[in-house]
Amino acid sequence: MLAIIGGTGLTQLDNLEITRRLIVRTPYGEPSQPLVFGKIAGRDVVFLARHGSGHTIAPHKVNYRANISALHLQGVTEIAAVATVGGIHAELTPGSIAMPHQIIDYTHGRNATFFDGVDLPVKHIDFTEPYCPKLRKKWQQAAIAIGEPLIDHGVYATTQGPRLETAAEIDRLERDGATMVGMTGMPEAALARELGISYAVICPIANHAAGRGSSLHSIQYEEVVDNLNLTMQRVRNLIVQLVKQA
Repeated sequence: MLAIIGGTGLTQLDNLEITRRLIVRTPYGEPSQPLVFGKIAGRDVVFLARHGSGHTIAPHKVNYRANISALHLQGVTEIAAVATVGGIHAELTPGSIAMPHQIIDYTHGRNATFFDGVDLPVKHIDFTEPYCPKLRKKWQQAAIAIGEPLIDHGVYATTQGPRLETAAEIDRLERDGATMVGMTGMPEAALARELGISYAVICPIANHAAGRGSSLHSIQYEEVVDNLNLTMQRVRNLIVQLVKQA
């Protein structure tokens, strides 16, 4: 089964024909919201809003282990995630959509593995390519099918949040090779890999990162909201096409 994880700006799927909601309890607590099961284009999917249905859970407070575990317990084998980011590289302008191929983790204090109990063996997953190539290909094919310009590369820097970054921090991330910055990319991707779930993410660019473009001196939240409102319908169209060809 395919799961869609929505981030900022995508707390529900308007084109999802809901069949049921399910409260799932896991060994790691409860996920961000009840899982929403339904159909898109006649195909079964499950939806989960990463920050909760009311967007009330901060990035560093998301129970990533419970979210991924709950989906795994329901037989999910693929996760198509959406995560809003700021653009660092000049090509990642507000309103564009990117699909990173690499990730750098700057977070701290998050429960980042399922294998940290006293009686559990240490598990070292291969994370050379953090995103599933096959699922990335499906995103690419969906974009081509509907004529959506998708930037199919990039390095996602995951910061702790919930505050946004300073201009100097963005300079550092750029020196490290990052092209976009967000707060929810990790440990979500790694946890999916630990449980053998195919995972890939697309990233709507909500704003220029701090010190860049229109965010040279400050980030204007009105602009962020406007960009997301315009971009998310295109993201929903991408999701519909992805489900159709899954």
